[in-house]
Amino acid sequence: MTEEIPDSDLPADPFTLEGIVAQVPEKPVWYRRAWVIATAAVVAVVVASVLVDLPTTTNKVTDAADQTAIMKEINTDLAPCAYGITETLAIYRDQQAHTLTPSDTTESPSMMRDDQEACSFTSSSIYDLSNVEGTGTPAGKDVTRVITVATLWTTSDALGAIEDIQTLFDRPHDATALADLPRREAALAKDRAQAFGDVEAANRILGAHIPLPDMPDVARITLGR
Repeated sequence: MTEEIPDSDLPADPFTLEGIVAQVPEKPVWYRRAWVIATAAVVAVVVASVLVDLPTTTNKVTDAADQTAIMKEINTDLAPCAYGITETLAIYRDQQAHTLTPSDTTESPSMMRDDQEACSFTSSSIYDLSNVEGTGTPAGKDVTRVITVATLWTTSDALGAIEDIQTLFDRPHDATALADLPRREAALAKDRAQAFGDVEAANRILGAHIPLPDMPDVARITLGR
């Protein structure tokens, strides 16, 4: 008579077919479920996108410092042309008043050529001026307009006036230059007023006093006297 071996209370061998069948499937922990992981990934992407798109805030003190630095850069780049247009206008006034000395008359054409170059894109200062970068704050947008206006003031208004005066220095009755110079003078005054207005607008926003543009107040020249 064969003695039956009682069932063992030991766990089934997991490496046998009976053991595999006998295993109770584990219920996945909630945070390991596929839908939870997928949802978390989507939320993370959305949050990251929102954070990137949020506008950064700049306090007025920092903004004023930024705009001051930009205006100083603008004025550094403006300085050679500002000096040049002032010098050429002074030469023309003296010529009109018949107060140029023989030495002045000899040296003036060379001086005006230097002034012309200082206000053209062949000048590294004008190139640098046209590449100054503003900021995106409300005050920064006003200062950015100064960059545009200052570039126009130098490379169009001032340069055109210098070229007219160069012509009139040699040919005092040149009709084209005589007609164009008053327009250049008016443009110099208009663009200067625009740039000053933009800086004042920035100052009102900031409650500060950032530097005004180095654009001299060019007095209108009386022609034909």
